[in-house]
Amino acid sequence: MVPILVINLILVVITVLLAIADYYLIPQGECKIIINKERIIPVESGRPLLSYLVENKIYIPSACGGKATCGHCKVKVLSGADKILPTEEVFISAQEKTAGIRLACQVKVKNDIEIYLPEHLLEAKEYVGIVEKITSVTHDIKHIIIKLLEPDTINFKPGQYVQLKVPGTEEFRSYSLASSPSQKNKIELTIRLVPGGLCSTYVNKALDVGDKVVFTGPFGEFYLQEESTKDILCIAGGCGMAPIRSIILYLAEQGMKRKVTFFFGARAKRDLFFTEELRYLEKKFSNFKYIPALSEPKAEDKWDGEVGLITQVVEKYIYQIKRDGLEVYLADRFTRALQIEAYLCGPPPMIDAAVKVLTKHGVLQEEIYYEKF
Repeated sequence: MVPILVINLILVVITVLLAIADYYLIPQGECKIIINKERIIPVESGRPLLSYLVENKIYIPSACGGKATCGHCKVKVLSGADKILPTEEVFISAQEKTAGIRLACQVKVKNDIEIYLPEHLLEAKEYVGIVEKITSVTHDIKHIIIKLLEPDTINFKPGQYVQLKVPGTEEFRSYSLASSPSQKNKIELTIRLVPGGLCSTYVNKALDVGDKVVFTGPFGEFYLQEESTKDILCIAGGCGMAPIRSIILYLAEQGMKRKVTFFFGARAKRDLFFTEELRYLEKKFSNFKYIPALSEPKAEDKWDGEVGLITQVVEKYIYQIKRDGLEVYLADRFTRALQIEAYLCGPPPMIDAAVKVLTKHGVLQEEIYYEKF
């Protein structure tokens, strides 16, 4: 049997040889990165596309620091790239592959390369802020208020997210903005402690008021459709509260002109948060209704509200379309489509179940917007 030490030594040698070969096999010299057929960035070839974008202050979602473990740094390559690598295959669907989608961290720039980026990504920036307030809103969730220093203002759409940098690393983690976009000099994040989580452990265990933080953004195509006048149904669980809170606060500032019903799922009473704020909005605006549900209430909770999975509770209310004046659910007599928009944020199983319930009862697929995390 070959000793483990020898195996490790062989792996190190192979890694070094591959790095040397990679350096000499990639043509060294000037080339261009062409973005959206308009912007041209001259570079010295030989490094991953992602590194050049960051150097030129073009920020795209990327959590792992270029290690090809997160699959977030997707770009559309129009020309100039080698064949897709095995490290990318696991993150890119067949449809995306056909469309030219690649991981920017895995595409080596060897010659002129042309890519396409959505305009909203070109507007993302790197921000430096200072922690102004930290509040424990549940036993494992903290709400962070960050005052912006440089730049000192941010523009985002209610529902979008930013990527918070983990100090001492090149890694980022994505967190939805929990504040209204009208608050331009501060952002608010709601972060759950994930066992073993790199960034959530730092935030919940080490981050303190006065600390400086770095984040990039805003990102995401999940946001309030402001041009619409349709009534709104929101479904969230856990930290999925954050983008829904951003949407609700923004609508409240505008006078809650659209009817909004917010279903929030938690295990026990200790997992509910922002309850007083949401109940206040419920009293202030007749168009807003907050419906929390517990899936595993404890005896000491003395809970007299809804019980069950949040999707079960949603279905119950859809069946009882006249209850509490929720005419928001009345279906169009001809199309049988429910005239509402749905905004969902939570774990993938919750999202999948919610989409199934909503489409079953007539909500159009194209009117369902969601963010999985």
